[in-house]
Amino acid sequence: MNENFENIAISSRIRLARNVSGFNFFTKLHEESDAVFIIESALRAFERFGGFDFVRLKDLSLNECNALLERHIISKELIENKDISAFAMNEAKSLIVMVNEEDHIREQCMADGFNLYKPYRTIKIFDDILLSEIDVAYNEDYGFITSSPANLGTAMRASVMLFLPAIERNSDIELLMKEAKTLGFTIRGIYGEGSQTYGSFYQISNQNSLGLSEEEIIDGVSDYVYNICQMELSAREDILATNHDELIDEIYRAYGILKESKLLKEEEMIELLSLIKFGDALGFLEISDYKAFERLSVEGLSANLKEIENISRNIKEDVARSEYISKKIKKLVKKVV
Repeated sequence: MNENFENIAISSRIRLARNVSGFNFFTKLHEESDAVFIIESALRAFERFGGFDFVRLKDLSLNECNALLERHIISKELIENKDISAFAMNEAKSLIVMVNEEDHIREQCMADGFNLYKPYRTIKIFDDILLSEIDVAYNEDYGFITSSPANLGTAMRASVMLFLPAIERNSDIELLMKEAKTLGFTIRGIYGEGSQTYGSFYQISNQNSLGLSEEEIIDGVSDYVYNICQMELSAREDILATNHDELIDEIYRAYGILKESKLLKEEEMIELLSLIKFGDALGFLEISDYKAFERLSVEGLSANLKEIENISRNIKEDVARSEYISKKIKKLVKKVV
């Protein structure tokens, strides 16, 4: 990966959809025993691969489930199927397999930065084991059969999470979304399809997988993401040249609010943390621990904050969030003199 893209390309993800042959898609499964069979089939692959923690959602509270959703570990569809859904996750929390989601089995593997082949190599090892254990729904003409026609073929979605504050400020993001669609790509919000955009974060992925090999999908997404990263770098240079004083004022104000505010809502927190991240990328601020800083945008979300802080009924969530984020920001961020 180009080192200049480190503060633009946040993470890379490969997702594969698989369904057990002879069973209806999850939304139309007739018997609970069918869902149990699918879980037991997946368990055989988990045991062979090794190193997985296996969790049934019915054993978790709703808040614990929502905390996992906020961390991008499970999907809202999996939570909707809470009584008979499950997931498995490796120790590094990079390889996650959801069972009885929109498809019977959804595999996903993530890696930091811009490198789609890294998670691809890992997920292929597990997928080969899964395919040897399960009779999956497959058609010679259409490839893997999936609940969404858009996933037919390889049933692969390759995506990169990008931080695009300059393109967003230049009002080029709508144009970029239209261009992406014509080229066979999709640009979505931070939580995928149908989600809103917060903090200038966008997911770039392939639109379809039918008629393309897995390598062609990865190479296509990588080439397009590379071009977007170059656009963002150019846009950052333009903004620094034309709006330097206004930008540094906005970033320092965000820094001050996060350090000193008494009430902080979720959306405001994400937007302000985004400005801090942008300030670090431009050299106005310095983040001492990037991993710890990146976690703040999740730790400050409602469900995760409740898990971390054990908020009592007498304390307002916005107060607890403000106190938690303020304490962390004072340790992690400083102005560049």
